[in-house]
Amino acid sequence: MASGELILLIWNDLVGLSRTRGVPVSQYERRMDHGLGWALAGQSLTPFEDIAPNPWGPLDEVRQTPDDSTRRRVEFFDGLPPLHMVLCNSMNTDGTPWECCTRSFMQQALDDLEAETGLSLHIAYENEFLLSGEGMEWAAPFSIDSIRRVAPFADLCTSALLAADVGLETFEPEYGVGQYEVSCGPAVGISGADRVVITREVIREAARQCDIQASFSPKPAPEAVGNGCHLHLSLWDKNHRPVGFDPDGPGQMGPIAAQFVAGVHRHLAALTAIAAPSPVSYLRLGPHHWSCGYDAVGVQNREAAIRICPSPDKNPETRGNAFNIEIRSTDATASPYLAIGAMIRAGLEGIRGKLPAPTMIDEDPADMTDARRAELGINELPGSLGAALDAFHADTVATGWFTPTMVEAYTAVKRLEAATYEASTPEHMCERYGHAY
Repeated sequence: MASGELILLIWNDLVGLSRTRGVPVSQYERRMDHGLGWALAGQSLTPFEDIAPNPWGPLDEVRQTPDDSTRRRVEFFDGLPPLHMVLCNSMNTDGTPWECCTRSFMQQALDDLEAETGLSLHIAYENEFLLSGEGMEWAAPFSIDSIRRVAPFADLCTSALLAADVGLETFEPEYGVGQYEVSCGPAVGISGADRVVITREVIREAARQCDIQASFSPKPAPEAVGNGCHLHLSLWDKNHRPVGFDPDGPGQMGPIAAQFVAGVHRHLAALTAIAAPSPVSYLRLGPHHWSCGYDAVGVQNREAAIRICPSPDKNPETRGNAFNIEIRSTDATASPYLAIGAMIRAGLEGIRGKLPAPTMIDEDPADMTDARRAELGINELPGSLGAALDAFHADTVATGWFTPTMVEAYTAVKRLEAATYEASTPEHMCERYGHAY
């Protein structure tokens, strides 16, 4: 009998969800060149059962075309189907990237960064998630008890992540009840975003196999601890040397890294609509949450939106290798491709304009007076998805990073999400987002 194993062709859409069409493994080879068709309007799906008004209606389609280098086949238990998947680019029928393909959007930003500066980007994510189901009772935060209570899941998940080759570095208990974090090492370019998509799907599958649920929603419940998805970036030259570190620079940043950070800082309000793009994102963001309520920049400051992470290495020859910049406002309702692509665009603006480094803040900006924040150039980040979208549209440089069609489609989806949230209750919407993500 022929194998019934499926390989899932996966693409990450405007709301950061991995959509899929499956094909029998025996048919995969013939799908590699042209993939599978998908209606253009499918890009306007919300995380729920809705589809937003969009530029396409019932017309035309793109081809979800696999990138075979991303193919992963992960087995969990003997006798059960493996998770077999490959990531796709959304391509026009003439073979060119579709203007609303999130993965192609990031790749083009990476290409422009390299063309203009000769630099590549190393990317890593911290993935926080909440487990729910039988046996998820209270345990002390960060404790051995909290991780041993889920030992079968932790073991299965670790084995699967190692098999998926995502650069697993840590699996650890977090502050919240049933909250955990998986951190992966850095990867170059698009592979850094691919890793986070693969990592989330492997964790979700490991949870399903253990009859529990893993949710990456930024707020699975209004009273729950928030889940972040912290983004770490570092700049490297063509000789594979880090260029971000300078022990004498502001925050120990080299000139080009300081310019990059200044560009991200300048556009951070607009970027929030891309990096924290759900209504429940704004239940997590805010002062005293160790997430950030202000656009501050600081060395090891976990209340800053941009945290400078010094290297622990004392060897002057290799000290710059681990130096990186952390963007703390991001969460897992964002497409990593859109979020990173937009960060690259903002950083490029800073490099082109040779912007000076923002002031380094060594205290909680929420504890400052309004006058002191104004003096230091610290601004409050948007407090809702609607406010973030308004900030995005007010920043004509930021909207210019996207095609008008993508701006229209993205805005329509997000305005519909905001309206759905306003028509319900935070408790109900947290539950819905908890299930969706």
